[in-house]
Amino acid sequence: MTMDTIRVGLIGAGGNTRLHHAPKLQAIEGVEVVAVANRSMASSQRFADEFGIPNPVENWIDIIDDDEIDAVCIGTWPYMHSVLTIAALESDKHVMVEARMAANSAEAHAMFNVSKERPDLIAQIVPAPHTLGVDRQIIDMISEGYVGDIVSVDARIGTGKFPDWEQEMHWRDSRDYSGNNIMSMGIWSEAMMRWLGDYSSVMASGQNVIKYRLDSEGRRRSTGNIPDQIDIIAGLEAGGQAHIQVSNISGFGPMADVWIHGTEGTLRLVSEGGQLNLSAGQRGDAQMSPVSIPAEKVGAWRVEEEFINAIRGIEPITHTDFTTGVKYMEFTDAVTHSMQIGATIDLPLSQS
Repeated sequence: MTMDTIRVGLIGAGGNTRLHHAPKLQAIEGVEVVAVANRSMASSQRFADEFGIPNPVENWIDIIDDDEIDAVCIGTWPYMHSVLTIAALESDKHVMVEARMAANSAEAHAMFNVSKERPDLIAQIVPAPHTLGVDRQIIDMISEGYVGDIVSVDARIGTGKFPDWEQEMHWRDSRDYSGNNIMSMGIWSEAMMRWLGDYSSVMASGQNVIKYRLDSEGRRRSTGNIPDQIDIIAGLEAGGQAHIQVSNISGFGPMADVWIHGTEGTLRLVSEGGQLNLSAGQRGDAQMSPVSIPAEKVGAWRVEEEFINAIRGIEPITHTDFTTGVKYMEFTDAVTHSMQIGATIDLPLSQS
């Protein structure tokens, strides 16, 4: 269907939909964004007016039931991803769903199973975008033996902020909306899978310092014991282990500082001045040096283009397919379960 018009409906009109999905889908030749459903008719209408979308609707079912719509872009919070994705696939629609894939791995498996029953339909998850510019370089250096065999990975991820009880409650502070997804753990676990391969086990410990926030009406609400700092020891199937610390409460801590240590070399990815910089060094070097990444290896956001090209049979989905999504959702569930029982959880999880 390379030359056919592809008609897309939007369900959920949050930040990524406004910044990326709506305008970038509209910019692709032969694509029409024809409908939008948000949390109310009023917000659907506002979004439609902003982007010139002809059909704002009050209920997402109106988009699912519209036989003139070929594809759906889901931009809701994770708690709705499974319901909407399965409904769309069962209604013969291609699906691009916002990350994280689902609220938990059971929902992710349900989505994956339905997608397998419809191989004629494209199913894509919006990828973790923050490392796209460096992924190819890191993957190639590891694959070509620069670091040798991986021994350990040490990743410190944070906001650099001290605890703030006055911040208004966010959907990520509610398990009802976020499920088992915790802070930015998911996007970093996905990015590191691109470099290092699959995880084999998880041992995790977390703490919940900010136990309440104020909602939009000024009422104190529990944060559901969702950790605002976690420490994870993860086994790697291809060898080595990773220590991943994610924190929203470490004042002056790093936004990102990731060390990959191998038997022959070391890579370091660090956030400096608002960008990620890569350095490297090998056995015998006096010190590590900055890595200059060739232009042809610098990746970028092209989610909407990849989605439409996959529908048209031009290229496959690589960022991110449902197989990968299930794996990072199993990692996410393993982190939560390990914290609950204080034990190591083997991956993949048993689905029996």
